[in-house]
Amino acid sequence: MSNPFLGEIRMFGGTFAPAGWAFCNGQLIAISQNSALFALLGTTYGGNGQTTFGLPDLRGRVPMGQGQGPGLSYRNLGEVTGIENVTLLSTNLPAHTHTVSLSSPATTSLGTLMEPGPGAIPAASNQRNAQYAPSASANTQLPVSTGNTTSAGNNSPVSVMQPSLAVSFIIALQGIFPSRN
Repeated sequence: MSNPFLGEIRMFGGTFAPAGWAFCNGQLIAISQNSALFALLGTTYGGNGQTTFGLPDLRGRVPMGQGQGPGLSYRNLGEVTGIENVTLLSTNLPAHTHTVSLSSPATTSLGTLMEPGPGAIPAASNQRNAQYAPSASANTQLPVSTGNTTSAGNNSPVSVMQPSLAVSFIIALQGIFPSRN
């Protein structure tokens, strides 16, 4: 590979890290053997800052530019953010309504039963004790003014991952120390 800057991160399609490079897997490495790289990274990605420091961990992560883009949140160098799945709550959904049409069976027949039996419903009566009809009249429904819809969904998490292809990220352990100007 051409002369990289020390600490430069590249995508790599191989199954090994080339000589002078390491995978960006969040591993801790010794400051004593990598003092120039420690001067660039410090403990941004972990380590105790006395004997070890961490390399970036890009496994399962998408790199993002540090700072704040127009209309975006500020991101600190080394900040880890985001999740693969999210369980939506009703407060995450836009305001909406559900139409519900409810009715109750009714009859236009006069009651013929003194006591209700299976399928019997209240009915008008011209007899003193016959207050129930044995069944509803065909196609007769009384509107009902209140009702609730049943719960829907099962609170399963939803994937929020973008389409991706996994490759390795490697960081230069050796190379040109970058100047500030």
